[in-house]
Amino acid sequence: MAGTTTTQETSASSTPRARVSGPAADRSNGQWLVDGTAPLNHNEEFKAADNPLNVRQRIIDTYAQAGFDAIPTDDLHGRFRWMGLYTQRKQGIDGSRTSKLEADALSDRYFMLRVRIDGGALTTDQLRTIATISQTFARGTADISDRQNIQLHWIRIEDVPEIWERLEAVGLQTTEACGDTPRVILGSPLAGIAADEIIDPTPAIREITERFIGDPELANLPRKFKSAITGHPSLDVVHEINDVSLVGVIHPELGAGYDLWVGGGLSTAPRLAERLGTFVPPERAAEVWHGVVQIFRDYGYRRQRTKARLKFLLAEWGAEKFRHVLESEYLDAPLPDGPPPAPSVGPGDHIGVGEQKDGLRYIGVAPVVGRVSGDVLAAVVEIAESVGSYRVRLTPHQKLLVLDVAPADVEGVIARLDAVGLSARPSPFRRSTIACTGIEYCKLAFVETKETASRAIAELEKRLAGIDLPHPIALNINGCQNSCARIQTADIGLKGQLLGGSEFGYQVHLGGGLATQDRDEAGLGRTVRGLKVAADELADYVERVTLRFLADREDDETFAVWAHRADDEALR
Repeated sequence: MAGTTTTQETSASSTPRARVSGPAADRSNGQWLVDGTAPLNHNEEFKAADNPLNVRQRIIDTYAQAGFDAIPTDDLHGRFRWMGLYTQRKQGIDGSRTSKLEADALSDRYFMLRVRIDGGALTTDQLRTIATISQTFARGTADISDRQNIQLHWIRIEDVPEIWERLEAVGLQTTEACGDTPRVILGSPLAGIAADEIIDPTPAIREITERFIGDPELANLPRKFKSAITGHPSLDVVHEINDVSLVGVIHPELGAGYDLWVGGGLSTAPRLAERLGTFVPPERAAEVWHGVVQIFRDYGYRRQRTKARLKFLLAEWGAEKFRHVLESEYLDAPLPDGPPPAPSVGPGDHIGVGEQKDGLRYIGVAPVVGRVSGDVLAAVVEIAESVGSYRVRLTPHQKLLVLDVAPADVEGVIARLDAVGLSARPSPFRRSTIACTGIEYCKLAFVETKETASRAIAELEKRLAGIDLPHPIALNINGCQNSCARIQTADIGLKGQLLGGSEFGYQVHLGGGLATQDRDEAGLGRTVRGLKVAADELADYVERVTLRFLADREDDETFAVWAHRADDEALR
């Protein structure tokens, strides 16, 4: 982990350049290399006043000793995020007050702590440490997120230094797990083990993490920066919705390397990433990643938080200009042109049993919408180690893989994992449903998600037990408009909101999806005017629209294709 600093550091000049971009030529957008570095809102002010990475030492020396009440607002609701800490939602505040109360009123005196797991790769010793922390400090809570992190709840500020000591003793960290930073790097769960792997992304992920995570010069970005790297032909890291992605390809002359994508992101203004048309040799992966994040730092819009993601800069510049700036200002040499990724060859969630290139097996299992616990994680460790496995992987789909299982041990491991709630042969709806944290802990949420999703899955497993689905129908459930659960790229995406009066429910998005074996390219879902579903009607709606799809589909038509051609009435 790179060291922190005691002063604000940046490589961006405080002298503005001639304006080269921006939606309005006569108005500053807060682009450091265009407008200068003067802060234009309070978030920019507190970042400029003190590098947020410096809050780590204050947590250790002051706040953990003096307690919650000693934490000033700009640290509590601002800089703490750079250390993976958010105050969790105060219990008992319903969704009707979510957008009406200030952060202090919504916040409990406890924290969500996000453990950063780059590439989703864990040893069993690391997973055991997380399990023990959950059991000791987090009331047994643990969720696998769709960013390959593990999130813990009910964390007291007094316990954070000891938690960090335990994590760092086994090579884990929470640094820049949140905040306006380069967040966790998604990586293929089959990195280094798949027989059909194009390229192993492990060296690139390791180099980026070791060189740049915790680097003070990258600790003040306009907003969060999301990365993904895969070399697996299933395209298993949702590369179309990250700020930067490196996707494994074979260049006809240069061999294995990466195709570069930039500018993806969802939330309230979804935009899919674009290819720059370049080929990135593996030895240049970290350099290219660093160049893209520096463009975001130096040219990203900082005036309005709602316009501060890289996707807005790409929309303004276009892919051709973005590539030119990257190569001419940030790289040592231009990049050769390269081919696009081949279509996906299989599902990217890696559920079930697969063969490794060394002849051993991996077993991919599905918890219900990523919800596990310290006890469940401890059980995974015990089961894996009992058959000589010491490696576990998390996926961008809230799933978990146990690696290095001998063929003779597979069925026994599957049975033992199933006994603790982790299914290697889940129903289609358990397999394909993900959900965000929701109102249980999140201050932005309007509705409950995890338990609602669990109940819906249980109902659908009963009602549609005899139905032969041509492929799993992805059901993504989100507690607010921010799309942490990727609602616009699901077959059925549900956005939590207040429906009217005191009723809560979901706006419905239909027919979204990322590139998979069932579709050649990504697409965003559609909405149907007035189509909203109450939480207690969720299973009814999914059953109804699924049966209509099965009745109406033509030939090998997927749910997404059908949903985009169906009339509004068929989708209600």
